[in-house]
Amino acid sequence: METLLQFIKRACNNFVDLLYPVSCLGCSENLTPNEEILCVQCRVKLPVTDLTKTSSSGVALQFAGKVPLDFAYSYLVFSKKGIVQRLIHQIKYKGQKEAGAVLGRWFGYELKEKCQDIAEANLLIGVPLHPVRERQRGFNQSEWIAKGLSEALKIPVNTTALKRTRFEASQTRKGKGARWENVKDVFAIADAESIQGKRVILIDDVLTTGATLEACASQLLKAGCASVGVLTLAAAR
Repeated sequence: METLLQFIKRACNNFVDLLYPVSCLGCSENLTPNEEILCVQCRVKLPVTDLTKTSSSGVALQFAGKVPLDFAYSYLVFSKKGIVQRLIHQIKYKGQKEAGAVLGRWFGYELKEKCQDIAEANLLIGVPLHPVRERQRGFNQSEWIAKGLSEALKIPVNTTALKRTRFEASQTRKGKGARWENVKDVFAIADAESIQGKRVILIDDVLTTGATLEACASQLLKAGCASVGVLTLAAAR
């Protein structure tokens, strides 16, 4: 018969397994003690962008003529049915928020080594979710990615300056024009004093049309930010 101590130990182990999966999020093989979220084979296969080229090989071009950005970098290339899509799905819909922090940390170390323009930033801000959506999901995946970036870059995260004021349906199936119409008036500044004169970096999970980030950046610049840069975990091919 299981003792109370054994029950508590098993419950704790199950909780740890939930937060820190023992299987690879890419291929489901067991991880070794030295591996985090991905096995070595899957991590090697990650389609990492070339950060030595200007703004991740043209990511910044998506914002050209729309909103003035300091820079725009993406860590991974997102393609349908690829490993990056599986990772994003695990983070957003399977509760693997810690995976977002780990990938953010890996991204941060790459940026620290290759992108000197990052060093001047003062704050990281994750694209906010509406409170209803955040309650449904249990967390904001962009803020968890920002946590990982913060650990690597030593730049603090601000979670109060920017807010989403209107609940919107998913934009996954919307085109570029529809996405912009859907988000252009959705974001507002909640704490202008904390960002005035600051060099801010916006964080999001996947860059598609850039409409959401453009809307956020516009609000931040209007509120008095010295500059805004963009970092996304992935960018759609």
